[in-house]
Amino acid sequence: MEKIRAIQYGVGRMASYIMRYMLEKGIEIVGAVDVTPEIVGKDIGEIIGKEKMGILVTDAKDAKSLLEELKPDICVVTTRSFIGELEKPIILCASKGINVITTCEEAFYPMNSNPILTERIDKLAKENNCTITGSGYQDVYWGELVSSIAGSTQNIKKIKGSSSYNVEEYGIALAEAHGAGLTIAEFNEKIASLDRISDEEREAKMKRGEYLPSYMWNVNGWLCEKLGLTVKSQTQKCVPQTYSQDIYSNTLNMTIKSGDVTGMSAIVTTETEEGIVLETMCIGKVYGPDEFDKNIWTVEGEPTTTITVEKPNTVELTCATIVNRIPDVISAKPGYIPTSQLGNLKFKKEISK
Repeated sequence: MEKIRAIQYGVGRMASYIMRYMLEKGIEIVGAVDVTPEIVGKDIGEIIGKEKMGILVTDAKDAKSLLEELKPDICVVTTRSFIGELEKPIILCASKGINVITTCEEAFYPMNSNPILTERIDKLAKENNCTITGSGYQDVYWGELVSSIAGSTQNIKKIKGSSSYNVEEYGIALAEAHGAGLTIAEFNEKIASLDRISDEEREAKMKRGEYLPSYMWNVNGWLCEKLGLTVKSQTQKCVPQTYSQDIYSNTLNMTIKSGDVTGMSAIVTTETEEGIVLETMCIGKVYGPDEFDKNIWTVEGEPTTTITVEKPNTVELTCATIVNRIPDVISAKPGYIPTSQLGNLKFKKEISK
């Protein structure tokens, strides 16, 4: 069996799991890229707690020459949360005919939040015969799990979802995207203000690549495609979260004062032509000592079914999902292909071409 050759782009906490998981399943890591001076030049073996492997982290400014030299089968991008922030590495890979899978939350279904950039990536990927997609925790626990429940339901009126996660576990980009560390006034100005714009203004922002969706915005689009539903309208409301005591954030390297923003909940409501409503909420914040991850979904109809996953290991589940999706991406048709079109995710003991 021929080994899949991968480059890890972004060598933070998530990458330490993903690289170990890839190696354990037989994927060959041929290179790694990062922007952080403290990480650039380090051996990836040190990063994942193993012996040195002779693969040193390359500075992102040299990523183009690295990709051209190594010609990997896939590039795993684990850096930021919005696809506009990943434009440079994704466009670079697509122009070189290199498949991409990313943990970027918006990349799960960017067609409904940044259509112009998505179309550009799609065109480039098709021209160079490669596939670009986004995956992670939402692929199963906000996606396939829900569509499977829907598949066992006779009639559906509403799909309701709620998922909470500790932003401390995902790095500074995600924490900042949730407003952690802001005052309430700063949150209302920088984040919640996007909820108060008109549909026309939102559409214009999307075309300019300026709209910053909550994670459920893209999940609802993914679910509608998977379930064959036609979106009629979609709205979003971001609500700041606070805690009754001061909380120290290791990720932000600061103490969040009582009453300031620890994160946010984002409620996305989607109405469809078929009459089915999706009402989903993600809650991302710096946890207090009594808080933990929880994932709850209800499909209301005949029958009504609720499934709850308490204390999921969200980081590990995200990383294992990414790795198990890699062969699906490599074998997929070219273009920007959401995982809703890649078939159900399957466990793979070993991964090869």
